[in-house]
Amino acid sequence: MKQVHLRLEDNQYKEIAEYAKGAGMTVQDAISTALYVMLSRQKKQKKNRKFTFIDLFAGIGGMRLAFDEAGGECVYSNEWNKFSQQTYMANFGDMPDGDITQVNAADIPDHDILVAGFPCQPFSIAGVSKKNSLGRATGFADKTQGTLFFDVCRILEAKRPKAFMLENVKNLCSHDRGRTFKVIVESLNELDYEIFYKVIDGQSFVPQHRERIIIVGFDRRRYGNYFDFEFDITPKEPKPVIADILEKDVDIKYTLSDKLWTYLQQYAAKHKAAGNGFGFGIAPLDGVSRTLSARYYKDGSEVLIEQPGKNPRKLTPRECARLQGFPDSFVIPVSDTQAYKQFGNSVVVPLMANVAKLVVAKIEQLEE
Repeated sequence: MKQVHLRLEDNQYKEIAEYAKGAGMTVQDAISTALYVMLSRQKKQKKNRKFTFIDLFAGIGGMRLAFDEAGGECVYSNEWNKFSQQTYMANFGDMPDGDITQVNAADIPDHDILVAGFPCQPFSIAGVSKKNSLGRATGFADKTQGTLFFDVCRILEAKRPKAFMLENVKNLCSHDRGRTFKVIVESLNELDYEIFYKVIDGQSFVPQHRERIIIVGFDRRRYGNYFDFEFDITPKEPKPVIADILEKDVDIKYTLSDKLWTYLQQYAAKHKAAGNGFGFGIAPLDGVSRTLSARYYKDGSEVLIEQPGKNPRKLTPRECARLQGFPDSFVIPVSDTQAYKQFGNSVVVPLMANVAKLVVAKIEQLEE
């Protein structure tokens, strides 16, 4: 890490310090972020973009990286978590809007593609059958009101982009005995979008077993519904393995303490004796790891790296970034704890980029 000494006028320092305090940042982070913003804006001016998109429930921008790579320009982003906002700002030069439920859909810029990794909240369809019995109409607003998926729907209805791409956990399909996913599909169909979806494992692109459902849709009012869409992804070759993402010199602080390592072994033995599969996971250097989760900051137990003559260690934040396919140029401006949460909640970037290019290619084909 390089150090640069700056001279600031008293009034300049005061303004920066006040801004940093309000944003929950240090003065140093505020100045670094300002420089990233300047560089990001210069890069944007040089790029010739072929479509626009918005980035909802943006996290730290994994989906944005994917659609940037596909040739898009992000015209709006939204993310409520302040630490994720900080990371997003440091990398893209844009501060995402906050609470999506308070955003007027009409104020969002027009765009070609809506992108969202929306949270999977419980969907309440209680009362729908009662409304039917009373002869009242029910639609997506009735079914999804009170969930964040409703905000995706109302923006789709208001802005009618050409297409959308949504990402969620694999279990979305089976949540509430399939009723949740049925509501999602019905709601998108009622908005007049032709829907395609598939569960895809990210290990085709990174050394991690990570299954996620990807839902894409195309505007029937523009393109009709007599077409198909294939998730014809192109796996990375050669297939990546854990050894590919490891750093050479790792701080001893990432090595598990004797107390934690003893606890994890005892915990695993207890569950094995009970016939359960719970326990820590040593990632094979020539294979793939378990799924990285947002709880990784607690003990790192799901993905541990073996060390000769020592206790296993956790992945470093940079290794977690690589495990999700983020480039090494991606800035990590937050604490290790926040970084683990952010990468655990993120997407496999090269997989999303692969599907993003397929969505863009399909739009171009439909518009020929």
